Amino acid sequence: MISVIIPTFNEEENIAQCLVSLTHQTVPRTEYEVIVVDGGSKDETCGIAGKYADKVFIQTSKKVGGARNDGIMAAKGEIVATTDADCILPPNWIELIQKDFQDDRLVQLYGPVYPIEVGIGNKLSLLLANTFSRIGYYSQTFYYTLGCNTAFRKDAFIKAGLYRCIDAGDDLEIALRMKDQGKVGFDGRLKVGFSMRRYEQYGTLKSLYEWIYIVSHGGETQKYSYTQKKYK
Repeated sequence: MISVIIPTFNEEENIAQCLVSLTHQTVPRTEYEVIVVDGGSKDETCGIAGKYADKVFIQTSKKVGGARNDGIMAAKGEIVATTDADCILPPNWIELIQKDFQDDRLVQLYGPVYPIEVGIGNKLSLLLANTFSRIGYYSQTFYYTLGCNTAFRKDAFIKAGLYRCIDAGDDLEIALRMKDQGKVGFDGRLKVGFSMRRYEQYGTLKSLYEWIYIVSHGGETQKYSYTQKKYK
């Protein structure tokens, strides 16, 4: 059993396409569960999610990292995977995760992203991000992991101390602790569709600057409101 965790907040316009992509996987639906953890949406997010997900509930821990933690702790699967409500998962996403975790040494797995929205700027931005991610992995110097496309062995994740409940960088920081539990792996076939809508709205350079600033200050700040969604 693999458990897929999706944090949400006011995602009525996007959550359906994400969940539909999870219904079109190459493995039987009985081999994975879908858990949506909501941050108190004021729209129809929870109602839409309830049509597709196995569990939908309101988070009790703070911020997006806390929402993921709540979902993982409620998961039945030995393997837990996380993504975002505005992402699109490839049909073989679950299957590839299953196969990769046949390696008993593996405790965390991640992969690249591609832009859902068209535009050369979006393609170049994520090309650079994916190149950065590959360089870090293959040089074994750092792990540029993303919460929209990562999976863990649940018991190792708990031993590592779960996600930190911070404004930004929680999905990057966790790999630093997971590597002490075992092998952190990268699979270039795990290509997830990533929405660039917020980067288009606020500007890629500004968003990256604010993200770098917050991460360099321990993941929390009062100066910027980079947080992509106002999770509890």
